[in-house]
Amino acid sequence: MTYSIVARDDDSGEMGVAVQTCNLAVGTWVPWAEGGVGAVATQAHAERTYGTLGLRLIDEEKPANEALDLLLAADEQREFRQVALVDAAGNVAVHTGRRCLAAAGHVTGEGFSAQANMVANDSVWPAMAEAYQAANGDLAQRLL
Repeated sequence: MTYSIVARDDDSGEMGVAVQTCNLAVGTWVPWAEGGVGAVATQAHAERTYGTLGLRLIDEEKPANEALDLLLAADEQREFRQVALVDAAGNVAVHTGRRCLAAAGHVTGEGFSAQANMVANDSVWPAMAEAYQAANGDLAQRLL
């Protein structure tokens, strides 16, 4: 079970990732962020290079959707992956592979994406999005 959110705050320009999972050392697998560049969450059958390479592609001025397309095109295991990216301009791209363990899915909104896999049902990621959009405070508080 893993659920995460990537987001960019329009007012401050801050970006971040929040994640919860049943696996130890989640910080070495799911969240990736670089100031002024973007944030990435890679989960399900996670591929760590999605984080480092995704940020590099964004830093090379590829918008989030182009960076994601390049990551997926090079990955034969893409249907087992779940990944979300947000770039410094607030562009969001997300992929939930067809072979991720159920329930798995995502929802995007203005400058954010909420995604989950191996959760109880498909109401989890929409509830995450609603909670994020209704939250007050700085980006870190809203991510949590």
